[in-house]
Amino acid sequence: MLLTILAAAAVLTGCDDSGSAGLAPSPNAVTSTLGAPTTAAEPVPTDAQPKRGDKSRGAMLTVTGIRIGHHPGFERVVYDLGGTGTPGWVVEYTDRAVQDGSGTVLDIDAGSVLEVRILGSAYPFDTGVAPFDNSEPVRDPEAPGVTGVYRTIVFEGETQSFIGVRGDRPPFEVRTATGPARLIVDIATP
Repeated sequence: MLLTILAAAAVLTGCDDSGSAGLAPSPNAVTSTLGAPTTAAEPVPTDAQPKRGDKSRGAMLTVTGIRIGHHPGFERVVYDLGGTGTPGWVVEYTDRAVQDGSGTVLDIDAGSVLEVRILGSAYPFDTGVAPFDNSEPVRDPEAPGVTGVYRTIVFEGETQSFIGVRGDRPPFEVRTATGPARLIVDIATP
């Protein structure tokens, strides 16, 4: 009986590429309407240094959605991706939100700004995947540590966006998950 329960829990929980629990609901999940469920046992990020990860060979991905969720000790931003492969990333704090290609400076109301670059990106006409409409910033009032996720723009194989964060450069973590492909950014709440 115990083995059956453990097997069922493992199937429901899933696994991300880093080997830790995925984003599937669990019995003690905490989530906002748009956020991804998580268990209360997940660690809070402790490092604010830039993060980098490699894309898979031949990755061609398009952002199809963005969700923000509140969790004990951190906020989670999830970029849903369609296409093929696994994304790479470069995520780091920046002093100004300057869009690639145009040089447009975005006015972001936040204590700090995280720049997110999703490597292995492609235009929707190349991936055949409908893109996310990002004409307005994505916000979730139940996740007050994130003021919004601003603009996703594809330029030269990278999707660039900015996360407005309350506080002075709080620690963050980045990872991917599969089934479907996602890039996940967890940000400690001040």
